[in-house]
Amino acid sequence: MDGDSGPGLGDPGTEDPGPLSPCLLPIPPICFPFQLCLAFLIGRPDQELTGSWGHGPRSTLVRAKAMAPPPPPLAASTPLLHGEFGSYPARGPRYALTLTSQALHIQRLRPKPEARPRGGLVPLAEVSGCCTLRSRSPSDSAAYFCIYTYPRGRLGGRRRATRTFRADGAATYEENRAEAQRWAIALTCLLRGLPLPGDGEITPDLLPRPPRLLLLVNPFGGRGLAWQWCKNYVLPMISEAGLSFNLIQTERQNHARELVQGLCLSEWDGIVTVSGDGLLYEVLNGLLDRSDWEEAVKMPVGILPCGSGNALAGAVNQHGGFEPALGLDLLLNCSLLLCRGGGHPLDLLSVTLASGSRCFSFLSVAWGFVSDVDIQSERFRALGSVRFTLGTMLGLATLHTYRGRLSYLPATVEPSSPTPAHGLPRAKSELTLTPDPAPPMAHSPLHRSVSDLPLPLPQPALASPGSPEPLPILSLNGGGPELAGDWGGAGDAPLSPDPLLSSPPGSPKAVLLSPVAKGSPVIPPSSGLPPPTPDARVSASTCGPPDHLLPPLGSPLPPDWVTLEEDFVLMLAISPSHLGADMVAAPHARFDDGLVHLCWVRSGISRTALLRLFLAMERGSHFSLGCPQLGYAAARAFRLEPLTPRGVLTVDGEQVEYGPLQAQIHPGLGTLLTGPPGCPGREP
Repeated sequence: MDGDSGPGLGDPGTEDPGPLSPCLLPIPPICFPFQLCLAFLIGRPDQELTGSWGHGPRSTLVRAKAMAPPPPPLAASTPLLHGEFGSYPARGPRYALTLTSQALHIQRLRPKPEARPRGGLVPLAEVSGCCTLRSRSPSDSAAYFCIYTYPRGRLGGRRRATRTFRADGAATYEENRAEAQRWAIALTCLLRGLPLPGDGEITPDLLPRPPRLLLLVNPFGGRGLAWQWCKNYVLPMISEAGLSFNLIQTERQNHARELVQGLCLSEWDGIVTVSGDGLLYEVLNGLLDRSDWEEAVKMPVGILPCGSGNALAGAVNQHGGFEPALGLDLLLNCSLLLCRGGGHPLDLLSVTLASGSRCFSFLSVAWGFVSDVDIQSERFRALGSVRFTLGTMLGLATLHTYRGRLSYLPATVEPSSPTPAHGLPRAKSELTLTPDPAPPMAHSPLHRSVSDLPLPLPQPALASPGSPEPLPILSLNGGGPELAGDWGGAGDAPLSPDPLLSSPPGSPKAVLLSPVAKGSPVIPPSSGLPPPTPDARVSASTCGPPDHLLPPLGSPLPPDWVTLEEDFVLMLAISPSHLGADMVAAPHARFDDGLVHLCWVRSGISRTALLRLFLAMERGSHFSLGCPQLGYAAARAFRLEPLTPRGVLTVDGEQVEYGPLQAQIHPGLGTLLTGPPGCPGREP
């Protein structure tokens, strides 16, 4: 087994999975808690899970609806499958496995039974995927069932581990293989939220073709670590999950925007950026620049954080129920959630600038201290997220105030999308409001992928163990992870992937293509992608929904708007909860609450008080400090008119022209790949 595999093959895990169908094998009283045995004997309710990556028409509208989170699962203690397995290598112990909707329960039977299993719980929230294997020894009639997990270590970080079990209860390989595949199919269905039949018949027909993802990687993101992290962590994980992908490295600013403007969307199930927030900004604005923007914007988009700020990824991490994380831990959490495939409506903010041009924001509009730090810290980009700490210190040393006029349309009516349990404050005046903190969140599971997509690029092929042709070693351009290393035992015949599980009936045969574009790829017209145009200028968006709440910029505002004219230290308009991976600016915000959350700080605040606000923002508790200069309003639209001649305005961290601007929220306009929502207190 390779060096990053964690516990030994076949060793008990330590967490909790998802729903399957019961089998008829009796449960030995010693190997499972009494209440689970009772639930198993009584039977499970007639309830099916709906799938995040499920079957269905290829239209983006139907696909977007299919991305909705599944309904509440079966009772966590209801046994769905139970059986006895050996370990690999074969001389190891034997185990009783029981699968529920939340976990795989593992109990050692021999050589010494355990009445109370230690570390014998593998939560599905930590499972990325699974596969079936066979021995290369012709005399071995056993089949093998392998799962990939990412448990948290004692110090909090995740580490990859494999569990390999030997199905050897039958006399022939075909029978043992059928049993191993039954477990692998059931577990895959649970991970992806696909429905399971009530009659217990688990066949490959339950699995649709692998979802097709277009990965866009900014190789310069995250201090230049984005490509290395993508190669070492993201690609192996999505390969283990059985997802399909093609990967393109972006070469310049607005490259991603150009690509998605000409993309043939029917060939893809999602577009995922592996970078910071800036690359996703390009993708969303590229989709809304298309003539078919109404369908294009329904394309599910995802983000895997390899940048400096990683604000949206921080919100996704919280939505999935994981503890706050930074760096590689945040990337692994978000990769696990992506592999689950669950989607969520995403509010987008239409921003009209002084020149009349328009762009779309998924994150924030900032003026004053926040935008100053964001832009001035660009010179420290090589330091990663530390750049913001250094920029904040420099900003505090030269604290400025800005005269301006902020007007907004209060959210006096309930938004069209569901609101969180804690009511949102409704601002009708300039009074300082203190929204309730968000309730605690919990976490969710993860997966892995293969390259089988129709984007011909002239590089070596990449394939995962789920490819139709058995590939004993997965190597990425000569230096990637070797998954086959998990399946070799000292003195035992090595194992090789069983290819049939990964190719459900009716699925197209995988075409192994290059995952990476280096230089200027030659793209045929049939792919739907325009040739690269390095000198092309991105024009202002002329598409997208109309801003029916906004009068023309510069004209008088309706009487139901509230106007403040102040000396501001900062003004922030934010849609999701996070301003950075570790900065919870609007703790009560949700992806689809239909609101833009306005926060401002008036002049008169001391440097110490401002620093205290930002330190409290790491926990989302800044509104509870009672700072008299801090203001908040929930709005549906706003207008900002700077009255000072110089300053910096940013949209999603990107600097835009300085001058008056106005914006309106468009509820649920986009779709964000978030994975299923987590449950409070469920972090493993």
